[in-house]
Amino acid sequence: MKVFTLSITILMLGFFTANAQIEVSGRMNKFNKGPKFYEDLLDFSSGKENTTRLDVFIQVPYSSIQFVKGDNGFVGKYTVTVSVFNSNKDKLISEKTWNEKLDVKDYNETVSKDRYSFNVRSFYLRPDEYFIRSSISDAESSSETPRENKIKVRDLSGELAVSDIMILSKRTKEDGKNKIVPNISGNVATQRDGLPLFFEIYSDTARKLKIDYNVFDNKKNLIYSDTVNADIGSGKTQIFHTIRDSSFSLGLYTLAVKIHDDQNKLYTSIGRPFFSRWIGIPESVTDLDKAIDQLIYIASTEEINHIRDAKTKKEKLKRYMEFWKKFDLTPETKQNEIFDEYYGRIAFANAHFSSYIEGWKTDRGMVFILLGPPDNVDRHPFDIDSKPYEVWEYYNLNRSFVFVDYTGFGDYRLTTPLTGDLYKFRR
Repeated sequence: MKVFTLSITILMLGFFTANAQIEVSGRMNKFNKGPKFYEDLLDFSSGKENTTRLDVFIQVPYSSIQFVKGDNGFVGKYTVTVSVFNSNKDKLISEKTWNEKLDVKDYNETVSKDRYSFNVRSFYLRPDEYFIRSSISDAESSSETPRENKIKVRDLSGELAVSDIMILSKRTKEDGKNKIVPNISGNVATQRDGLPLFFEIYSDTARKLKIDYNVFDNKKNLIYSDTVNADIGSGKTQIFHTIRDSSFSLGLYTLAVKIHDDQNKLYTSIGRPFFSRWIGIPESVTDLDKAIDQLIYIASTEEINHIRDAKTKKEKLKRYMEFWKKFDLTPETKQNEIFDEYYGRIAFANAHFSSYIEGWKTDRGMVFILLGPPDNVDRHPFDIDSKPYEVWEYYNLNRSFVFVDYTGFGDYRLTTPLTGDLYKFRR
């Protein structure tokens, strides 16, 4: 029976692109629409009183831009806009817009995930809370991807302060000068020679300092620790450090840097998150244990336990990847479409169906993950004689699902459990 269940599920996953043409799928397409890009927002001293320099780093993979054939190869164009608003979003403080043009000879470069365009712009701001809106607009497809962040620009004046931490892809020297390549995405999975870092210390006098470097996993376990003595001059001092133990398995991590004087008095501390994700794993998968839990809709209890019972994290990840190889429709490529689609649906469910529990655990999330977007949604949020409810219709399956919000808090429950070829998550 389980084999039949998986076959039906795979059919529904593979069926998604050709047949999802309705309101809910429209929202999902909008959710995934536009060029992919990575962004990093970092505070540095401007050298001016009451002003901090906010550097906005933008990285756009070539594979997310639509190229067209030109006279000497292929050309891609996109526009970047970065807008800085006050924290209430009702006043524009500053805005910068610029165009980028990408010229390549070989078509393979246009789809390569190893090629990217890198941009940086600086904003000089008073220390305060701001709302940052960044967007990438592809010239050929006219698609746009916006991103919004609420940040606090820190005051870097005083007797001693430290900038934000920049994670580097690599660091080299040319003519005695440091040349750095920022890691904007924050993914460190491919960095085999250590994890290089860069930040600046600003001091009103020369000092002897101790710098503690600590890395914690997503369960707050300390997995790396190092202490370095540093002689800091007056003014700005650039700090480079490499975390030599870079064998980070799949997951989220936090880097914490603490700065003490030679008497162990804590001056200041700064931290930042990063993550490790292998090529071929969907971007939304950053916690291996949770990703294994989320297999409950398509894996048997025996399969899930087999993965969970691995002796090491490395073996657990290996078993997890072996499970997904069974569903790879194009094993000759790096992309596993079913793998990507499944966790894409989970991300969508979390974004749209969460109440007091995560969206993927809800009844609407379960149906959406298994069957994809419905062909029609009939909503009844304010009927006088009934609780709020929704009816999802799947024309090709000749099935309808009714969800009722009995509590009034957005927790829509399926009135008739899934039976037969699909099974229900029990919580």
